[in-house]
Amino acid sequence: MGQEEDFLLNDADDEKTIEYIKNYLPQELKEKFTNDEFCYFLDLMDEYYAESGILDAEPDEEGYVNLDLEQVVEYIVNEAKKDEMGEYDPEEILFIVQGEMEYGNSLGQID
Repeated sequence: MGQEEDFLLNDADDEKTIEYIKNYLPQELKEKFTNDEFCYFLDLMDEYYAESGILDAEPDEEGYVNLDLEQVVEYIVNEAKKDEMGEYDPEEILFIVQGEMEYGNSLGQID
C-alpha cells in the first residue's frame, strides 16, 4: 500500500474516532472543540502511548495493561500549553480520552 493510501486510511479512521468521541461526550462538550482540535488530541494520545512505553508493557494475569488516564490527560494539557494550542480543562480532556478508549473497546482492540 502506498504512503498516500496510508494517509487516507488514517484520516478515515480519525474521522470515525472523532465521531465516536463526539457521541460519547456530554451535550455541553459536543460542539466545544473543532475537528482540528480532536485530531490534535488524538495525535498527542498516540505520542503519549509511544513515548510512555505503555505499548510495550506486559499485561497483568488477567490480560490487562494498566493505563492511568489522568497521566494521559496531564500530558495532553501540558503539551497543548507548550505548543501554544491553548489551555484546556483537564476534566473536559478526560472525557475525550475516555471516549477514545471506549472507541478502541468497541472495535475489540482493548478488552
